[in-house]
Amino acid sequence: MNRKLLAGSALATLIVVPAAMYLTLETARNDRLPEQQTEIAANTESKPAAPEAQGAASLARSQPAQAAAKIAEEVESEAPAAAEADAMASGTAADAAAPMSTLGGAAGFAARGRMEIMPAPTTPGDILPPPIENRERFGNADANPVKAVAAEPVSTFSADVDTASYSFVRRSLMAGEMPNPDAVRIEEMVNYFPYDWPRPASAREPFRATVTVTPTPWNAGTRLMHVAIKGYEVVPAEAPKANLVFLIDVSGSMDEPDKLPLLKNAFRLLVDKLKPEDTVSIVTYAGNAGTVLEPTAVKDKAKILAAIDTLTPGGSTAGAAGIDAAYQLAEKARVKDGVNRILLATDGDFNVGPSSDEELKRLVEEKRKSGVFLSVLGFGRGNYNDALMQAIAQNGNGVATYIDTLAEAQKTLVEEAGSSLFPIAKDVKLQVEFNPAAIAEYRLIGYETRALKREDFNNDRVDAGDIGSGHSVTAIYEVTPKGSPAVLNDDLRYATAEKPDADATAHSGELAYLKIRYKKPDSDKSELITTPVTEANAEPSLGEASADVRFSTAVAAFGQKLARNPALAGYSYAAISELAAGAKGADPFGYRGEFVNLVRLAKGLSGE
Repeated sequence: MNRKLLAGSALATLIVVPAAMYLTLETARNDRLPEQQTEIAANTESKPAAPEAQGAASLARSQPAQAAAKIAEEVESEAPAAAEADAMASGTAADAAAPMSTLGGAAGFAARGRMEIMPAPTTPGDILPPPIENRERFGNADANPVKAVAAEPVSTFSADVDTASYSFVRRSLMAGEMPNPDAVRIEEMVNYFPYDWPRPASAREPFRATVTVTPTPWNAGTRLMHVAIKGYEVVPAEAPKANLVFLIDVSGSMDEPDKLPLLKNAFRLLVDKLKPEDTVSIVTYAGNAGTVLEPTAVKDKAKILAAIDTLTPGGSTAGAAGIDAAYQLAEKARVKDGVNRILLATDGDFNVGPSSDEELKRLVEEKRKSGVFLSVLGFGRGNYNDALMQAIAQNGNGVATYIDTLAEAQKTLVEEAGSSLFPIAKDVKLQVEFNPAAIAEYRLIGYETRALKREDFNNDRVDAGDIGSGHSVTAIYEVTPKGSPAVLNDDLRYATAEKPDADATAHSGELAYLKIRYKKPDSDKSELITTPVTEANAEPSLGEASADVRFSTAVAAFGQKLARNPALAGYSYAAISELAAGAKGADPFGYRGEFVNLVRLAKGLSGE
């Protein structure tokens, strides 16, 4: 009996609460919508309701609380019937004999073994918006493999000073998600940070190379060969005059807070950094390209800032037409022996006109021959075409960056404006030849999209990366010494004969030989810098290396982990965090401290 009473009480509660809520909401809705009440009344006159329904509706409209109480009273009175239904569900013969047709209301529903509940009315806040389509595109390049020195002793690649990958990875982690592995370019993460590598003495020597060899923290059987280049830093007073064209995407896809509004603030920061005699032009594109500002001297700053403030989003994206118009303005205000550069600011969505990567690549490649270079500033998410932005920047002799915050705009366009705007060397290529007597295998960490053929190194017609004022370029090889248990490749059965003893003796102390080829900004003929790598470049432990070497090693390890490189499977995020934290150094702008925090976020998100 107690179980039956409890079942009846529970059933009453389940009926009363939803019914009371429904009646209250219905009354409020009727009060708000008198025109709907009129329509309902008209329908009621044409279709008379049953007397019972009329009474219930009248009571619900006038006294909703009493209506709820009445329902509760009816449910309590029907509790015995509900109990009989419960007994019937248990299979007793006596209870099963009770006809279902005699059980009405809540008891009838219970006897049928189910509860019918009216759905609650929905409000606009209850309706979830459709998911936003993710149209981001990244180039897909497999990690560099381990190569046997006996078969391939020479490694050649182009310098890279882009930083877009690091900013995108940071944004993903700060949003609580692991980054797309295809978005991780390790060299861009390593080169995001400023390093205090030894500098060249004068502009006659555009950069200086520093090589350091250390044990590998994630593989005891290998070593890291750390190649660092530091560019000559142009004194601001000696900086050449700049002719800049802001090519700004104002298409409909840019109508988000982290796109056009952030872009406008970023360019305001850059204008404040420029010299009064520099010139700025503004071209926009959305449907059709348009000139917002003819070449204007920065001394008329108010006019430039007013033009930036007028930018509003709307339309489709005629990117190619915009690039054509920007080059025309750049030619119109060309500065002889100065900087002539277009800054393309976009989320990367080119959907009108020549929009394939190859077509735009050819367009920019042809235009750079005039001496006008093009750099890319990427903004926003969900629509970002990273693959296209990389192709445009690389073929426009420019830099690709990604701006996710105003602080990043400050870093890129103010603190590092010299490196971004003023080139000190172009077509910079690096080539390393490993000594097979000392090194069995090697693996270049990153630079997959910058690989060159061996013969490209001496071919001045082959384009490569540019280095700006004060730029740092860092490349890291993981090398396996001859005889190490970490060697992966077997010796060749039909190996070629050893070199003559005289040659072997002459280079017996060398691990590798580094060559750097570059052109001065105003020259089409390359020059060569060479550096032998010996045990004199080695440190007995990673802890004894400089803070810059240790920190850049931590960044390279982090990039490989995020890219899911199996070589780092046994090296934890905690170990990377510890290595980076111990190498932060002075960190005046907090970049390294932020990196340590990102490693910790990745550790939590990965569940490691």
